[in-house]
Amino acid sequence: MANDFSKGKVWKNIIYQAIPLMLAQLVQLLYNVVDRIYIGHLPGADSMALTGIGLAFPLTTLVAAFTCLFGTGGTPLFSIARGAGQEERAEKILGNTFSLLLGSSLVILVFCYLFRRPVLYLFGASDASYVYADDYLKIYLLGTSFTMLATGLNGFINAQGFPRMGMMTTMLGAALNLILDPLFIFCLHMGVGGAALATVLSQMVSCIWVLRFLTGGKTQLRIKRERLAVEGGLACEIISLGMAGFIMQATNCLVQIVCNATLKIYGGDLYVGIMTVINSVREILSLPVGGLTSGSQPVLGYDYGAKRYGRVCQGIRFMAVIGILYTLLAWFAVIQCPRLLLSVFTEDPAMLDAGVGALRLYFFGFFFMAFQFAGQSAFTALGYSKQAIFFSLLRKAVIVAPLTVLLPKLGFGVDGVFLAEPISNAIGGLACFITMYLVLYRKLKRDGQKI
Repeated sequence: MANDFSKGKVWKNIIYQAIPLMLAQLVQLLYNVVDRIYIGHLPGADSMALTGIGLAFPLTTLVAAFTCLFGTGGTPLFSIARGAGQEERAEKILGNTFSLLLGSSLVILVFCYLFRRPVLYLFGASDASYVYADDYLKIYLLGTSFTMLATGLNGFINAQGFPRMGMMTTMLGAALNLILDPLFIFCLHMGVGGAALATVLSQMVSCIWVLRFLTGGKTQLRIKRERLAVEGGLACEIISLGMAGFIMQATNCLVQIVCNATLKIYGGDLYVGIMTVINSVREILSLPVGGLTSGSQPVLGYDYGAKRYGRVCQGIRFMAVIGILYTLLAWFAVIQCPRLLLSVFTEDPAMLDAGVGALRLYFFGFFFMAFQFAGQSAFTALGYSKQAIFFSLLRKAVIVAPLTVLLPKLGFGVDGVFLAEPISNAIGGLACFITMYLVLYRKLKRDGQKI
């Protein structure tokens, strides 16, 4: 079979998958990060435009959550089916995932568009920041279907051993976004709305690329009309496995709402803007370890389906060690140059002065995130949905969100909001990894020795 992940060195297979994914995710970040960079330097808007974008984050994260529900649920099942030689089942998974993504995107578009005003004020908008948030969101939401299909189906390209083609999905869109952003924002004076329009058009191009590839002749398993009808049992399997990714993104949405609302009380619009910048820095610094763990999933899933358990253990070890080493380096970079990282997104002196301390607090012990990534990825790749869901909930819903509310009330003020993240990383990350080791890794190692 082409692209057989049960052959060759495991770490080489993971790197082969991970590097294009890292580049693809880096380019994917450009959709939002470049928007924030341009908007943060928008003449006459100071930090308020950036604050408005931050208020729109929870709804854009909600879109990502439903994308994960079906995309990250379908892809591991697809990889396991490929590894087991079940090609008909794999194509059904692909077709069902397409239909679920398209249907849910239309529901989200209608709901979020109609109720965006009360929702934005609930998220902590003021009259001044709402103008910017609404200008961005009402255009961004029109591209919901393009965003969900492009992102949710791209994993099926990578899972068939075409990571470079998957990388092109985001590279094409991001290149267009880089061109259109300054054109719409500055040349055509569209401001925040121009950034949203550039993103929508870019995602449309990415979506067309994905659909053309997955319906064309270059790939072995394709989207076929006869596989599009949603099967209840298969949909439940997809949703069950994708629930971990959904909960992770949905709880990110919850945390963003709680953070914005709490910061609005204790620090005002300035600190909502600072959190927007910190989230942008976190996305950039988390990208390599996220790409590594995402790249490992098709390899782990394929070897697991082929019952090559020793190779699965090798992949988990490699993923964990490299992830920890990288996050230690990233933490050191934040300690050494916090102001430089912040200045990429804003020139506002007040935001820079207040943001340095907040950034250092937020990233304290950043390497614990690698344990969460490794444990979560292993559970998801091998179909252990209950464990993946539990640890998604534990870190965000059980630890971060309550601490974000409680710590400021206990006398920490705005610092308490930024301290909640490192505490959750340490507790949630270690709990996830240790459980994965005890429940999954040791069993795989024993089973591998028997074969």
